[in-house]
Amino acid sequence: MLLHHRILHPRLFLPFVSFSAAPSRSLRSDHPLLLHASGRRNPVSLLARSHSLSTVAQLAVSAPLEVDAPILRQIADEEDGGPQVQIPLDKLFVPPGVDLAEAASMASGRVLRGSNIVLGPYARDAQVATAEFIKSSTKTEECPTDGLPEFALVGRSNVGKSSLLNSLVRRKRLALTSKKPGKTQCINHFRINDSWYLVDLPGYGYAAAPQEARANWYEFTKNYFLNRGSLVSVFLLIDASIPAKKIDLEYASWLGQNQIPMTLLFTKCDKRKKKKNGGKRPEENVEDFQKLIREYFKEAPPWIMTSSVTNQGREEILLHMAQLRNYWLKH
Repeated sequence: MLLHHRILHPRLFLPFVSFSAAPSRSLRSDHPLLLHASGRRNPVSLLARSHSLSTVAQLAVSAPLEVDAPILRQIADEEDGGPQVQIPLDKLFVPPGVDLAEAASMASGRVLRGSNIVLGPYARDAQVATAEFIKSSTKTEECPTDGLPEFALVGRSNVGKSSLLNSLVRRKRLALTSKKPGKTQCINHFRINDSWYLVDLPGYGYAAAPQEARANWYEFTKNYFLNRGSLVSVFLLIDASIPAKKIDLEYASWLGQNQIPMTLLFTKCDKRKKKKNGGKRPEENVEDFQKLIREYFKEAPPWIMTSSVTNQGREEILLHMAQLRNYWLKH
């Protein structure tokens, strides 16, 4: 099933559109997040609009848009003054609130560095002034009830979720980090600027955890995704220092099938592996992952390359969150 990627809002439903063409891969029946369609919220009463990247492509010439930013192949060649990276228009993510005709002729400075995300008019108030841990919850019903918008961080165990969260708020130990996978076992809410939340979710794929504990994590994480009305977007963390993992592709596919808005954050992009014994650099792994994800999505999900060590991608993540959040609040 190929999917359009859309923003989901409690009062604004921007639908995923399925096509008859099927991908060569499908979710395993035992995938931890597999859920029957009957478990989804009923979107019938929500307003439907379309913000199609395909429309953008139709408005533009077929030539790709040049982006003057150190991403993809340019990262590998930056010390040698490598060529500019080109991102085709149909691979850009155009956020809600951006005029499609304007996006088609947009200058390179309007694409966030190290990403495929167009910078729109709602990208304001992006800086973090205050951050505080609020509470841990083991079920969605226990989460904060103030209705503030929130962004959830999720990924394989030890992918760097807590490190990224600390980098975003510039606090070394706001979220506890550990070299041992499975440290995060609850839904952890961190309030930012007293106006929105970052949410640290349990990692998946930690085989050493007891079966019952893994089942509980998956169940309450799944329930959170499907029923949390204040969730603006899920940020799915992918380790860019290693080749694509099937479980990450399946997780992204599950989010898409359940119409849950998603941004891909490629972590550990500072780990510049050399091409010995078939090893690839992070930017090559990013490209490979995107090629695989296109089997599931008709349009490219938003993505950003990051590093908690160098703070690469920090400003871009905050700007992206700001434009999604401000649009969510207004509509």
